[in-house]
Amino acid sequence: QPQFVESGGGLVQPWGSLRLTCAVSGQPVDYDNIGWFRQAPGKEREGVSCISASGTNANYADSVKGRFTAYRDNTNSTAWLQMDNLKPEDTGVYYCTLKSTFVRTLCTVNLLSPDFWGQGTQVTVLS
Repeated sequence: QPQFVESGGGLVQPWGSLRLTCAVSGQPVDYDNIGWFRQAPGKEREGVSCISASGTNANYADSVKGRFTAYRDNTNSTAWLQMDNLKPEDTGVYYCTLKSTFVRTLCTVNLLSPDFWGQGTQVTVLS
């Protein structure tokens, strides 16, 4: 069972930026797609982004496309979600996830069904 340390959440003004970090230990992540999900109060959980195991392809929800960027470093089993031009509707708890895969170059956020979840980090964009 992998362990997650998520960080980087916080309180930010609209149009501000945050960078979330997900550090995984207990297993290598070279054959895992890394997904980011979020859940706002009273709303269903939403897939935000997915980055392929190879790190060469990333996929984003339409609501964040052009504003969020996912990247990863397999050597250090760490992933990041750079969030720019934040909006109040981006508020929620953000979760880092792992999904094992043999297809290391493909990840589709809408089809992601994670095997493991991090503990989440709160992001609040003031309105």
